[in-house]
Amino acid sequence: MKDIGLPITVINLVSYLKSMASVVCMGRLGRLELAGGALAVGFTNVTGYSVLAGLAMGMEPICSQAFGSGNLPLASRALRRTILMLLLVSLPIAMLWINIRPIMHVVRQDPDVARVAASYCRFALPDLVANSLLQPLRVYFRCKGTPCPIMWCMSLAVALHVPLTILLSSAIGVPGVAIATCLTNFNTLLFLLACVAFTPAAEEAVYEPIPSSPIRSATKPLSEWASLIRLALPSCLAVCLEWWWYELMTVAAGYLRNPHVSLATAAIVIQTTSLMYTLPTTLSTSVSARVGNELGAGRPRRAQTATAVAMGLAVAGSCISLLWATLGREAWGRIFTGDREVLQLTKAVLPVIGLCELANCPQTTGCGVLRGSAQPSVGAAINLYAFYLVGAPVALALAFWMNLGFVGLCLGLLAAQVACALSVVHVIRSMDWEREALKAVNLVGSGSQRFTIDEDEGAVALLKDKQAAAGLKV
Repeated sequence: MKDIGLPITVINLVSYLKSMASVVCMGRLGRLELAGGALAVGFTNVTGYSVLAGLAMGMEPICSQAFGSGNLPLASRALRRTILMLLLVSLPIAMLWINIRPIMHVVRQDPDVARVAASYCRFALPDLVANSLLQPLRVYFRCKGTPCPIMWCMSLAVALHVPLTILLSSAIGVPGVAIATCLTNFNTLLFLLACVAFTPAAEEAVYEPIPSSPIRSATKPLSEWASLIRLALPSCLAVCLEWWWYELMTVAAGYLRNPHVSLATAAIVIQTTSLMYTLPTTLSTSVSARVGNELGAGRPRRAQTATAVAMGLAVAGSCISLLWATLGREAWGRIFTGDREVLQLTKAVLPVIGLCELANCPQTTGCGVLRGSAQPSVGAAINLYAFYLVGAPVALALAFWMNLGFVGLCLGLLAAQVACALSVVHVIRSMDWEREALKAVNLVGSGSQRFTIDEDEGAVALLKDKQAAAGLKV
């Protein structure tokens, strides 16, 4: 967990610094540029980046279990197919970004703000191609247990991002920020390509399942595509449902009694949650890789142990986040603003956000367990009911009916996180780990001549040769 988690932590922090540098540079251009740029960033996150990141997670259970079983060609095929799928999905997303200006007019946004946002989106279009390549590669490397190349390449690219963003934003304004972001992602890909090209390849045993019949051989690509899409769609839905909730909360803040104060506080809260989300994201991706590797290798008890360790770390980390959000709330708020009203509201809501983290860290980590065991649809269903059937009604009732304002919106988020955490923990406690290991054989096959689930791990011995494993019957 440490070997995977520490590089992923660096990757998440570097990504946070990249986005923060872009926002700071837009803020230095002026109020209009910051408003338009922030609108564009929110629009591209909701309609583009969240979709691509969610779809890329569909390959996570396939790759992690394939690496665990030794079925390396399957992992490579999943990578190529995911890249192709993301490139195809980028086409309608690009059309949406091109037409952002009429969309903003329909929802009655300020014309000048919409113009700046449209300019940002137009120059950010190449970033769809970069993310279609980069997101699957990030999943591939962490499932393989070697996220360090991505870490070093992203760190170097972001080190160049800061001066590049300052230079381009000063020269051409908001479009320069979008161009700098695109160039940074393409630089990451170039550095990664150079890293792979000049690093000697390790000799690894490659296993290719033997097809049981010519008919099965002919239908195999279709079945693998079906498995990938079946996992990608709920993974995407799970990511988008949670991501969109935060955006909806920001929109709702604009309809409160004092919208300027509420929206400014919402911006600080989103920056705070983004930073605190680093730990649960790290644990989620790490445990997903570990659980998938162990299930693919036929070691269900080790997968269960990895889950217990990750959930324990999640509880400990969430307690630290609560203390930080409570004790350091005033100092943290002053980093972003000196406005007295905004600071007062920020001090009131940050302890609630800390309580949210008590539930968010375990539930996000638990969703990683569900992805590693190829159950993203369960996570999507939990997010749907927790955020939209529990959290949204509570937030709207407290904010508008009970007149609690932005604090009510945050309490609605707390209700959603608690419902989500309780549901995820219940599902994980009910999991039959031996059955999950057998399901992994169906998904990725067995990477050794005889696949064995040891009796000392509490499971029934299962012996399958390569041909039977490829037959996808247990």
